[in-house]
Amino acid sequence: MEKDLSELVEKLKQAAGDNLKSVVLYGSAASGDFQPKHSDLNILCVLERLDGAELAKLNSAAAWWARKGHPAPLVFTLEELHRLADVFAIELLDIQASRRVLDGQDLFASLRVPMSLHREQVERELHTNLVRLRQGSLATVQSDANLERLMSASVSTFVALFRHALIALGVEPPQGKRAVVERLASLLGFDASGLHAVLDAREGKRPPRSAGVPATFAAYLTAVTRVAEEVDRRLASGNSL
Repeated sequence: MEKDLSELVEKLKQAAGDNLKSVVLYGSAASGDFQPKHSDLNILCVLERLDGAELAKLNSAAAWWARKGHPAPLVFTLEELHRLADVFAIELLDIQASRRVLDGQDLFASLRVPMSLHREQVERELHTNLVRLRQGSLATVQSDANLERLMSASVSTFVALFRHALIALGVEPPQGKRAVVERLASLLGFDASGLHAVLDAREGKRPPRSAGVPATFAAYLTAVTRVAEEVDRRLASGNSL
């Protein structure tokens, strides 16, 4: 991982020159939750200028990174980071909480993320991903393997949203995915066993089918639905805690 990151930084610097202001690693690789079989190496680049010509300079580095199996870097200008901080409140708060500056300035240390739209984004993303989970369960034949893939692919997103649900409800989130799940389950009163079973399987701690996949999916879906509905109710009533 370190060799790939170092090589990517050098390719980006050679391509963008002085226009490149910062290269940041974020996500599970920066937070300590990296799972080699499931996690990506997520990169964000901040540039001074970002027109078509400047973006094209990054194509070769991005193509090399994609061949390594990683998603293309996110690219912003510094002005965009400040101007769009309210639109991307969830994402930028996550980067502020867990980041590693690979090159250049730490532009996130002093970045102010307005919280005015954070609650709305949390509610919207919870329901959007709940709808996608239901749709995904209907989009393919409901075999154990398909349900396993669906849960494994979605659980990190839901846990991240659970963390932001705690923030929106006025609760300081704990460190670690399982601690976040347990804290929200205690607060909202839902059964977290389905989520823990998916995390166990994803981390290789138990065979993925040991608990019965349909039963695990049912518990998983019920928990996610409960969170989305209860967060809506509490935020609408102003009853955060």
